[in-house]
Amino acid sequence: MEILSMSDLQVSLIIIGIIVIVAVAVFNWLQQLRYRREVQAAFDHEHDDILLDTHHSDEPFQRIEPKFNKKMSSESGLDSLPQTGDQFDSSPTETNKTSIMSPPAHPPFNTTQTSAAISSATTSPLLDYDSNTNYIVNIRSESVIANTHIAKLLQRKFDFGKPVYWLGQQDKNEPWEEISTESNVDSDGYCHLKGCLQLADRSGPISEVNLSKFRDLVLDFASQVNASAECPDIVSTHEKAVMLDKFCAEVDVMIGINIISKDDGAFVGTKIRALAEASGFRLETDGLFKYRDEGNNILFTLNNYESSPFLPENIKSLTTHGVTFLLDVPRVAHGERVFDQMTHLAKIFSNTLGGIVVDDNRVPLSDSGIQKSKQQLLEIQTSMKNNHINSGSPSALRLFV
Repeated sequence: MEILSMSDLQVSLIIIGIIVIVAVAVFNWLQQLRYRREVQAAFDHEHDDILLDTHHSDEPFQRIEPKFNKKMSSESGLDSLPQTGDQFDSSPTETNKTSIMSPPAHPPFNTTQTSAAISSATTSPLLDYDSNTNYIVNIRSESVIANTHIAKLLQRKFDFGKPVYWLGQQDKNEPWEEISTESNVDSDGYCHLKGCLQLADRSGPISEVNLSKFRDLVLDFASQVNASAECPDIVSTHEKAVMLDKFCAEVDVMIGINIISKDDGAFVGTKIRALAEASGFRLETDGLFKYRDEGNNILFTLNNYESSPFLPENIKSLTTHGVTFLLDVPRVAHGERVFDQMTHLAKIFSNTLGGIVVDDNRVPLSDSGIQKSKQQLLEIQTSMKNNHINSGSPSALRLFV
């Protein structure tokens, strides 16, 4: 009888356990359903599509103020299109900046912005590589340089501290094309080569030693294949790299908007995820929700205000006192439109989560504060454009990494 009694107890416990598990699953499902209904209600009102509505670009600049997270290290680099000289105007730094708390890691991030740049790059890769932001060498030969020789150049592309890109022309009347290891194998060789060594990136300017190493490689290669080589002066190029890096450090800015909970409350991970996915974000393996355009370029990210990332495996059990929207200014074209889109979503998050939009000091952000930040963004991107550096362009995406 005692053994039978123990068996009945075990069966009862198993049944109770199953009931609890089912109850929790149903509760979570109902919570998700309720959150999604709340999100849907928030989106039921018709809103202009800020990214597509060209009217916005004609409106006068307004003043805003969420906060800036400025990378102060002089370890930036940018690219531009036509060469205009070696002077870089860093006037945007004279504006009054604020700063936002940034999460432990962020990817750097664009919009229909890049589509124009990409289409132009498709026309000719030369548009992406200029001597203002690259050390460009030319190798010319009367005969075709075999792809087996060019393969040796490609093997050395990571030896100089900064990225190297090779462009080739199979004949003087043929279009330029970017040479990769794969495309080189399929080619019959090239008679004209351009080597483009990037002058700077977020880790700083290229060193004079690496410039010299690259020049020596090119001269040795040209002599081996009986070609002529044109290599710009090393000292003046290094000075240009330092100036470029200094300018890039001044415009290397992130704009962020914090949403924190009220009265020391907390936001639950399941509700954040439901709201984010309904808004168009996608949670990626690095723990960031990323809002991308149709070209898969990052426009802005949604990060945990606290140190823990939104890891997919932990999101169900996660709670946090806030979230942060981040926009990487140099990597996004038409930044004012993207900024409007981001602030629009931030307000929806704030209303749906029951949070407060604040700055780094946890002071509520006013509309005038938000407008001040938007104005600063416009000034930064205008300065980049004036220096022939287009934010969100393929070259900017290469340099701001």
